[in-house]
Amino acid sequence: MRCFPGLLLISATLLSLLLANSPLGNFYHHLLSDVDIFGNFNLHMIVNDFLMAIFFLAVGLEIKHEVLHGHLCSFKKASFPIIAALGGVIVPAIIFTLFNLGTPFVRGIGVPISTDIAFAVGIFMLLKNKFDPSLKIFLLSLAVVDDLISILVIGVLYSSDINFTYLMIAFILVGLLALMNKRYKVNHIAPYLAVGLVMWLFIYFSGVHATISGVLLALTIPSEAIQGQRESTADRLEHVLSPICNLFILPLFALVNTAIVLSGAMDFKSTSTLVLGTVVGLAVGKPLGIMLFTTVATKLGLTEKPEGATWGSIFSVSLLAGIGFTMSIFVSEIAFSSTPTVINVAKISILAASLISVSVTYMYATVANKFNLSAAYKHKAYTKPTYKNLHL
Repeated sequence: MRCFPGLLLISATLLSLLLANSPLGNFYHHLLSDVDIFGNFNLHMIVNDFLMAIFFLAVGLEIKHEVLHGHLCSFKKASFPIIAALGGVIVPAIIFTLFNLGTPFVRGIGVPISTDIAFAVGIFMLLKNKFDPSLKIFLLSLAVVDDLISILVIGVLYSSDINFTYLMIAFILVGLLALMNKRYKVNHIAPYLAVGLVMWLFIYFSGVHATISGVLLALTIPSEAIQGQRESTADRLEHVLSPICNLFILPLFALVNTAIVLSGAMDFKSTSTLVLGTVVGLAVGKPLGIMLFTTVATKLGLTEKPEGATWGSIFSVSLLAGIGFTMSIFVSEIAFSSTPTVINVAKISILAASLISVSVTYMYATVANKFNLSAAYKHKAYTKPTYKNLHL
């Protein structure tokens, strides 16, 4: 059931908000942030620094597969979702900057540029009768490229006080992983995970955000099946990690990171630009950027929209891209790590933008479906896409 991960994320978020605003709220926050579980790592740090590195490993494997074998393996296949993703990143970033230039909140420029794959696809499947089914591949490809850009932003903007000795050791380990793949033809998963764990430690202590280790590890894992095997090492690992991420890591992330005390003292007046930049950037900037860039690129002959799809159906899917949720919350935790009250305001803004995006998507899809504005596929024989479905 493709929509189940999205429903699980919603349930985890509601449970976290309920606990945070109940008589158990103080105990819940104490459990998340003040109780060391392993060394100096509390539950919040384990989820955000370690488990999310596993999530980014899964995302990295997905991106790698799509680039080598899937929907991003040629310019013709990749150009439309890539251009859409660029528009869906650049326009929200500009909107956020216009609201926050000259304020300390401008550091959160990475917050409104992300799309939550699990949540967006979950909503797509819940409303699948109102969407052009062929555009699920477009949404998945768009979200994958979106995640790749978000990963680069995290690595560039949110790394500080870098220890280059530890970072150099981490890159030596990346070189070792590459040798294991290319020179020694190691095709067992365990050695890669073992070296990857050590690499994660050195990247964590280097000051670069540790989740980047997941992407670096993904790049070095063999992606070609050896003789006698139906799947490559990368594909096997991806199949193992996908349910772990969708059913455990992402819901746990939501449970840990959306514990917002709604009755707490939050100064929305002084943070109004942050709120506006986040909400407008996600709910308006995302679909605006996607539609603007793809329309102009199509007019210039740089790309072409998916066969059989109308601009109305593409717009309905672009509205879903405003669901930042997991990735946006993750970036807000990093961007404003020294100011918990600002993090809470950012999270409420992200939740509001996600709710607006879902509501507007539902209303537009309902009206468009009723008046046949985005249902060109009903008049044509629908051919199921041959590309492998993404697992996240």
